[in-house]
Amino acid sequence: MIGLVAATENGRRRARRLSRLWSGARLYEGGAREAVRRAWGECEGIVLFMASGAAVRLVAPLLADKRHDPGVVCVDDAGRYAVSLCGGHGGGANALARRVAAALGAEPVITTASDALGLPALDSFGEHLGFRVEEGSDLAAVGAALVGGQTVRLVSDVRWPLGPLPENVVCSEEMEPPLIFISDRLSEVPRPAAVYRPPSLVAGVGCSSGAGAGEILELLRAALRDSGLSEASLCSLASVEAKRGEEGLLGAAEELGVPVRFFPAGELARQPAPNPSRAVELAVGTPSVAEAAVLACGAGLLVEKRKSGHATVAVGRLPVRGRLYIVGLGPGEEALIPPLARRALSRAGLVVGLEGYVERIRHLLRPGTRILTPPLGEEAERARLALEEARAGGSAALVSGGDAGIYGMASPVLELAGEEVEVEVVPGITAAQAAAALLGAPLGHDHCAISLSDLLTPWEVIERRLRAAAAGDFVISLYNPRSRGRTWQLEEARRILLERRSPGTPVGVVRNAFRTGQEVVLTDLGSLRPEEADMNTILIVGSSRTRLRAGRMVTPRGYAG
Repeated sequence: MIGLVAATENGRRRARRLSRLWSGARLYEGGAREAVRRAWGECEGIVLFMASGAAVRLVAPLLADKRHDPGVVCVDDAGRYAVSLCGGHGGGANALARRVAAALGAEPVITTASDALGLPALDSFGEHLGFRVEEGSDLAAVGAALVGGQTVRLVSDVRWPLGPLPENVVCSEEMEPPLIFISDRLSEVPRPAAVYRPPSLVAGVGCSSGAGAGEILELLRAALRDSGLSEASLCSLASVEAKRGEEGLLGAAEELGVPVRFFPAGELARQPAPNPSRAVELAVGTPSVAEAAVLACGAGLLVEKRKSGHATVAVGRLPVRGRLYIVGLGPGEEALIPPLARRALSRAGLVVGLEGYVERIRHLLRPGTRILTPPLGEEAERARLALEEARAGGSAALVSGGDAGIYGMASPVLELAGEEVEVEVVPGITAAQAAAALLGAPLGHDHCAISLSDLLTPWEVIERRLRAAAAGDFVISLYNPRSRGRTWQLEEARRILLERRSPGTPVGVVRNAFRTGQEVVLTDLGSLRPEEADMNTILIVGSSRTRLRAGRMVTPRGYAG
């Protein structure tokens, strides 16, 4: 929950606005000092609408531990600034300041050194990958070295898709401080060091009916300890479907704070477990539960099954999957780049795209981001480079304009990407959406999009689709209407549409939507001049219901009335 506390009438007005906007926000009434005390014990974050000096005096006596204190944001009485006051990373104040600023039209003020310099914040490093910070890690000392430009070594058993790292973070096999250490292994680590436990281990569990959680936990923890593995890296338990209601197993998972995956006996029976048991097979339908469950999760077996009186356990390590972000940047205006795209770009160690697209977002990239810009026509090479990085365990973003899933790079990349890569397609504002917004509301009823480029699609297929769309009375967005090498397709499309549409059918012609040189023209199908279009142009051809109203193109939502 987010607590809202105000000391002035202007502040109360803004606080009430946030309480209406955010379902998880609560306005604390009464005196500010008592309101802050109540919010402190109940909220994950607190927004104080008052002068920063007053906010500091109220908060200072309550501060205990930045790992557990709520994040605090202070908003001035004019509503111009949202200041991350304390708990920037651990308390989420930096993110809350940005959220408050977006809601109130204010400017977020974030003074955390790592944020200001575009460096990774150690208390949230790898958080999106599920990393846990080891208790006792020297975050302050390693963070100071990082911000100060000192060489910081990063030692990891495997490559993780960490995103961009600054130049002074050096991947190494030498455990020399200051150090960032990522591993599920229990090791002696020289200090100062920031130690992270990745979610890399899965434990298979078999048990007799009525087996207690304590017995399962004791057996599992002994197996981890004896094998030099960290319990903090355990991300899941796994067992056979027949044990879904076993209270001891569920209790063990609850204490560990991890989920349990259950597999049908038939699926476990197909796994090549090294220590099968005929007795187990007779009891639950599979010769192995613990080992087979580990293998069914896709993990490699590290610890073969161990037994106690009523339980068996085995432990495996999951493979690391690289990440590929396929990012649509929208039509051109920076303000239209969606927040999800900005987040993906901040997490990508490599950005691949055409030079023009990359130049648009270069200033949004974190220090250490690598960039590759194969030229136009080398779509396959761009896909290969991004996938190669992800397959190696890294993180890559493949960027394009508009929406990458509409006449973009998402389709060819997804055809090539296997399960070894985690793919996230980030939507963007399409050319048709951008053009429609500039024209009015031409896509208010059923519509379709057709590309007039016959480089990959035979013209006969395009012609068939044009006739079908015209017969169905769809509003039609025409992509790739004309280029230097393709000069006749738009005129032919116009001729085909005139077989079904009147010459007076409204047509919107938009060139360079939301970019420098933007042109918006309203015309009709009979007056359309194909020679004025190019590859930066999109046309929207209205249906029989489309009308011009006050200089805007409108297709009514329904047919009633």
